Amino acid sequence: MAFLLMFVTLLHLITLAMLFISTMEKSWWVWDGMENSDLWYNCRYDNFSGTWLCASSKESEWLHAVQVLMVLSVVFSSVSFLIFLGQLFTMSKGGLFYFTGLCQVFAGLTALSAVLIYTLHNKEILQDSREVTSGHFGYCFILAWVCVPLLLCSGIIYVHLRKKE
Repeated sequence: MAFLLMFVTLLHLITLAMLFISTMEKSWWVWDGMENSDLWYNCRYDNFSGTWLCASSKESEWLHAVQVLMVLSVVFSSVSFLIFLGQLFTMSKGGLFYFTGLCQVFAGLTALSAVLIYTLHNKEILQDSREVTSGHFGYCFILAWVCVPLLLCSGIIYVHLRKKE
């Protein structure tokens, strides 16, 4: 039981870190390694100064939806972890972690919605950045996709997890 508890806690912390990185980092769409776009900025690497020059992303409804859903996913996962810690120390023996699991599943569903919207509407989101066909999805986008099944699985594990001690 202690191993399962440590595994679930570690899985939760890993997915929370991955969610935070995928929401805040700057590689949702990459063109040639010298230019990329994320949920907040479009950035270009300047060879002369050796720095990234960033400008705010063009406003669009789809981009706002992805931003809100990814932030909600981080919030749900964070709240889920805090609730788990609270339940771990206050819940009676034999209790189930339903609310923790529900929050994790919501985090997974909001992340799934965000990456689906970005996948299906990336042309509208990146409309004036550059030619979309010459670029590809970046590691943050892939990291967000990896988070989805991990969040859903950890939510299901929380629902079935009982407090033994």
